[in-house]
Amino acid sequence: MTVFYIPQDTTALALGADKVAEALLDAGSQRNQSIELVRNGSRGLFWLEPLLEVDTDRGRIAFGPVSAQDIACILDSLSTDPSSHPLYLGVVDDIPYLASQQRLTFARAGRGDPLSLENYIGLNGYQGLHNALQITDQQIVDQVRESGLRGRGGAAFPAGIKWQTVLDSPSDQKYIVCNADEGDSGTFADRLLMEADPYQLIEGITIAGLAVGATQGYIYLRSEYPLAHSLLNKAIAKARRAGYLGADIQGSGKTFNLEVRLGAGAYICGEETALLESLEGKRGVVRAKPPLPAVEGLFGKPTVVNNVLTLAAVCTVLEQGAEAYKDFGTGNSRGTLAIQLAGNIKRGGLIELAFGTTLREVVEDYGQGTYSGRPIRAIQVGGPLGAFMPESQWDTPLDYEAFTAVEAMLGHGGIVVFDDTVDMSEQAQFSMQFCAIESCGKCTPCRIGAVRGVEVIERIVANQDRDNNIILLRDLCDTMEYGSLCAMGGMTAYPVRSALDHFAEDFQRSGPDKAGDN
Repeated sequence: MTVFYIPQDTTALALGADKVAEALLDAGSQRNQSIELVRNGSRGLFWLEPLLEVDTDRGRIAFGPVSAQDIACILDSLSTDPSSHPLYLGVVDDIPYLASQQRLTFARAGRGDPLSLENYIGLNGYQGLHNALQITDQQIVDQVRESGLRGRGGAAFPAGIKWQTVLDSPSDQKYIVCNADEGDSGTFADRLLMEADPYQLIEGITIAGLAVGATQGYIYLRSEYPLAHSLLNKAIAKARRAGYLGADIQGSGKTFNLEVRLGAGAYICGEETALLESLEGKRGVVRAKPPLPAVEGLFGKPTVVNNVLTLAAVCTVLEQGAEAYKDFGTGNSRGTLAIQLAGNIKRGGLIELAFGTTLREVVEDYGQGTYSGRPIRAIQVGGPLGAFMPESQWDTPLDYEAFTAVEAMLGHGGIVVFDDTVDMSEQAQFSMQFCAIESCGKCTPCRIGAVRGVEVIERIVANQDRDNNIILLRDLCDTMEYGSLCAMGGMTAYPVRSALDHFAEDFQRSGPDKAGDN
């Protein structure tokens, strides 16, 4: 029997993976060929999806991107010379795009059925939890702190310090909340991990519960992720039946329960306090801090709020040790970064590398330039609140401090590429529009400032008292940055200022001229 693998994640399905799977099974039936089909998770090489993998004597080989019409000739080639097929990619692990990465968090992605607990355990899954059960809660927190792990959701706050605060806060009830409300433009790493390796997230959340004395956890999941929702619920049920959740976890006497809750469909609910409001059944509005969620969080109780990738990385830290994890990275940015390459890019996908690689290396070596074939003009890193970076900044290392030094941010690791046809004044205006639409409305600088920002940019591009309106726009950015209650309004200034600073010519053309250029 020959084992084939076809991904079942959202991206692969959108590109026709189900039709490829159906064609494979039909072809096998017609040829009386014994076929086992495993619907795995994507490895994140989205420019090669649907990716068909096959177990052979040489190891697992791949073909891609595959359509249903390619199946017959691929099966023919497998009986003769697979390398003769034009879609042949060789041994999967040797594909340069994949082989040059340092995969820790995504090491298991694509290697098997994401709902197979046996597959997960066979790939060292739950070893981190096993190790955590052998030590004290304080020792677990110490491991996370010593690893240098920082929040991967964008704020980059040291995870160990947050956990220590919750551990030290006396309470009859504590909670773990996983922020899976992935809403930044160009980001998909959370979704990919939940669809390709859901047990890793479940394990990481459970370890967090043991570390701080929490007995209940929630995954606050973006409502637009129905496949991840289904897979997580099934994986949680299997983990509970196997004794990895619930009462007396693996005979330890420890209890931890986990549920998935769907988000409210609002970008602002990615902010941790608005998320907690939504999770409590209220409108997603930002809370004033202090008190911090680590002291008074969900239902007023001490709460760890961490991103999907942060909690998943905890498994690696507890499995391999703090020092092993800390060996990756540079400066105060330790471990690996899940880079999501999107936008006008030739080879988009998930890239996991140690901190320190430059933005240029990622976009040029992995992305291979723009999909349109035109020169790259601007790159936005960190989602819709991230700065637009000109070529003079592309050699900036991907680490938190280096990006801060150039008034940019890594955020969740999303990279969106624009070619030379982009109008940066339109992108700046979009940033203000986005803030105006997604603001929770609680604070004036964000609620009113974003609306005024759209109007001011409209006047600038229409050449209405341009110089004074540019001064006004910069003053408005300062007000929003320093006066907003949270990063929604505070960081909207980043893309607008960067567009003004680095692409000033796009604001200098008159209204009629701009229309003619388009």
